[in-house]
Amino acid sequence: MADIQSKRPVIWSIAGSDCSGGAGIQADIKSGHAIGCEVCTLITANTVQNSRRLQSVNPVPVALLQQQFDCLLEDKPPKAVKIGLIANNQQLDWLIQSLRTLRENLPELIVVLDPVMKASVGQDLVVESMGAMLFDELLKLVDVITPNLSEAASLAEDDAQKGSPSEWADRLLHKGCRAAVITGGHGESEQIVVDDCFFDGQHLTLESPRTTTGYGHGSGCSLSTAITGFMAQGYLLRDAFIQAQAFINKAFALCPQDMGYYGALIQPSWPVEKQFYPQVVLNKSLESISHSGFANLGTQKPGLYPVVDSVEWLERLMPLGIEIIQLRLKNKTETELRQSIEQAVALSERYPTRLFINDYWQLAIEYGAYGVHLGQEDLQALSDEELQSIQKSGIRLGISTHGAYEFLLAQQIKPSYLAIGAIFPTRTKDMTGQIQGVDNLREILKLKTGIPVVAIGGITLENAPDVISTGVDSIAVVTAITLAENPENVIKRFKRLLGSAEG
Repeated sequence: MADIQSKRPVIWSIAGSDCSGGAGIQADIKSGHAIGCEVCTLITANTVQNSRRLQSVNPVPVALLQQQFDCLLEDKPPKAVKIGLIANNQQLDWLIQSLRTLRENLPELIVVLDPVMKASVGQDLVVESMGAMLFDELLKLVDVITPNLSEAASLAEDDAQKGSPSEWADRLLHKGCRAAVITGGHGESEQIVVDDCFFDGQHLTLESPRTTTGYGHGSGCSLSTAITGFMAQGYLLRDAFIQAQAFINKAFALCPQDMGYYGALIQPSWPVEKQFYPQVVLNKSLESISHSGFANLGTQKPGLYPVVDSVEWLERLMPLGIEIIQLRLKNKTETELRQSIEQAVALSERYPTRLFINDYWQLAIEYGAYGVHLGQEDLQALSDEELQSIQKSGIRLGISTHGAYEFLLAQQIKPSYLAIGAIFPTRTKDMTGQIQGVDNLREILKLKTGIPVVAIGGITLENAPDVISTGVDSIAVVTAITLAENPENVIKRFKRLLGSAEG
């Protein structure tokens, strides 16, 4: 992830100007700057409004929009574009053509659409009815759309609002956009606000306490801009989603609990403290697991955590005082897997080394391994009953996570440890888009409970001190050991680094 203190990705806000200062361009600038982005603006309309009424919407001529576009593209090309108010069909047609041009020149461009249809005071913002075919063409160019409940229903052509957010999202995704974040308080309790994100066949749900305040003007714009800004900094959508919601939760916490006045959202600073992060909603069937969790690692810190691919490596490393180790077997037949895991477990009984088996949880249980490690793909492939079987066996469970969303979700089922990565690019796996970096690791560690956290991915003797300085409980190492000329010496040096940090 980008260091938001030193790198400022450029995002363009194509939206209307709110003279009352709460929403539109004004909110986008404040939110974008707060999370470390540079914000350039293409103003589509000047609105005349206050906290009580919308007086008029005055569209900017397309020729002037084009001048803004050309001028900015010369020296401030965007990493991401956030779209708000589009005032008429002429602007919509211009926007479609302009986005196509941008995508031709900037293939990695991120486009987020916040479909502004009504002012907060209740009146329509759009000057004329948008052409359905034109709007569908726009959706094909959009990565993420962020409607509220009523906007989602309207865009899904469900004016009676009899459908569900998932049905509305399906219709929007069918039109071509990659993801839909549907915002608003559709929880069963009046004390809960639930936001849903639908993309690539997945459904992610965040839950936050409802805040009673009159200072919410521009909160929808700010959430959409925060999602845009975090994606521009390299966060995957799921992590941009949770970081943006934490940002908004903190903003609401700063606002006076006063419903007697309608004012602009008070923008917070970034990073955001742990208490403002939303809860990732678990499947109800996993609630029993979340109460008791999995067997723990004991009081001893994991320390250095080698990950190796053969019993031969275990035989070489276990006598060196390794306290925890993982056997990661690939491309083996069933017979070879059984033989290797049986030999590995028997070997581990001769040493005080906690042996984890990667992936093969049934065999790990069968042969009595200390623990099993599961990646996200393996974890998601498990049925609830299978996960409950792992818990009931008493075996320890380690889980890989990649970013704040997975970290908070996995933390709820109380595994024996959580691995977070990849901290740096690694030779063992393509982690494009999921490189955490030391700064992001440090922020994620602020969200931890008492569960030990292991940093993994591209860690070497050279960069290990920076990783250890974050306060992580353990570092997992693969090629820094297995490709070393003298692995025994490398292990000694890693252990000295970890020992000096503890001292």
